Amino acid sequence: MGLKIAVIGAGSTYTPELIDGFIRYQNRIPIDTLVFMDIFRWRLDTVGGMAQRMLDRAGYPLQIQLTTNRSEALDGADFVITQIRVGGMATRQADETIPPRYGVIGQETVGPGGIAKALRTIPVMLDIAHEMEQRSPQGWLINFTNPAGLISEALWRHSRVKTLGLCNLPTNMRMEIAAALNVPPDTVTLDYFGLNHLGFVRGVWVNGEDYTTPALEATIDSLRRDHNPVFSPELITALGLIPSYYLTYFYHHDRMVAEQRQAPQTRTERVREIEKELLKLYADPQQVEKPALLSERGGAHYSTAAVSLIADMIENTGATHIVNIMNQMTLPGLPPEAAVEVPCRITAEGAFPLPAAPIPPQVIGLIQAVKASEMLTIEAAVTGDKRTALQALLAHPLVPSFSTAQSLLATVLAEHRDYLPQFEAEFVTLEETQ
Repeated sequence: MGLKIAVIGAGSTYTPELIDGFIRYQNRIPIDTLVFMDIFRWRLDTVGGMAQRMLDRAGYPLQIQLTTNRSEALDGADFVITQIRVGGMATRQADETIPPRYGVIGQETVGPGGIAKALRTIPVMLDIAHEMEQRSPQGWLINFTNPAGLISEALWRHSRVKTLGLCNLPTNMRMEIAAALNVPPDTVTLDYFGLNHLGFVRGVWVNGEDYTTPALEATIDSLRRDHNPVFSPELITALGLIPSYYLTYFYHHDRMVAEQRQAPQTRTERVREIEKELLKLYADPQQVEKPALLSERGGAHYSTAAVSLIADMIENTGATHIVNIMNQMTLPGLPPEAAVEVPCRITAEGAFPLPAAPIPPQVIGLIQAVKASEMLTIEAAVTGDKRTALQALLAHPLVPSFSTAQSLLATVLAEHRDYLPQFEAEFVTLEETQ
């Protein structure tokens, strides 16, 4: 009997990328029912129509069900893929533009912007998880909603749903390292550790042979040839690690803030332009394959990461994937329930972290500080406690002072008021609680 797969937030312009993966993996994933759910009917119809034409062109005899009813989508689902954005592009624009007012990078998954996004998103994701507990208790929730690790941790801390957090970034890094070494990607294995959007490659193997030194040298050479490198080559030499892209917001913070202030448009504004064009293409009945423009939207290798993970779970292969999973004792120095992004063995029962060396001293402090901020963010999102939200900002290494944290929190709560109902109560000062 085939599977039921539900996609929550299916009106996303990313969705044709996911469908492309289902087409490529159709012999490994026996889908009987594919349900697309979104709260915006016009986007659902537009993206759903495009996705159906892709299936038809590929000769895949599957009819997508479109619905705005979440309960209908979740009923009996074997896998639920979540890719939602609470508040849409308007809130993303705020996440990018509020922090720079206070000298901090504005980014939707990193720093204050990521905290704001998590505060809006966690209650909605927990609603989905609690409904899954009733309607599809056997199902797996594959979370792509950002900030992916933080959201996944909130789900297993505050629900019983089976959750795996997934990000395409480790897959991208494996592809990039393979290209730098001029070897096929499927021959490359990474010793990868850290948090979502705060991960590092410590070791590289090609067909089981240690290629760590050549990979570091190739990375440094590539950065030296780039007229505007994402990382300083000297930084990679100093770390002895290959950091994921989002670490540039930490290690080159001043430069990134300056670039953001000088940019002619925000990333959100550019994404809005891309989405407008994509939706126009998706609405064209002659469009039957994902357009090249989709690559500019971000999310490269999204379908590879998501669909190959589901295939390996179904087939109980024991393959290795880098996912966001409960730490347990994998990375000493982090709490057992913390979400960590590490290589895991994938079976029908879930993901099992592979043994890992301790976090190197040159990055453990950064990882622990960000994790502390994430844990406080989860607590604040669930309880609506403003003091805890302030503590989350204070704990984050990108927030330079108490006054900055206060200003950021006040502005975030004011500008996101419609999406933060849990914070409606008056602020309780520290003195009042003593």
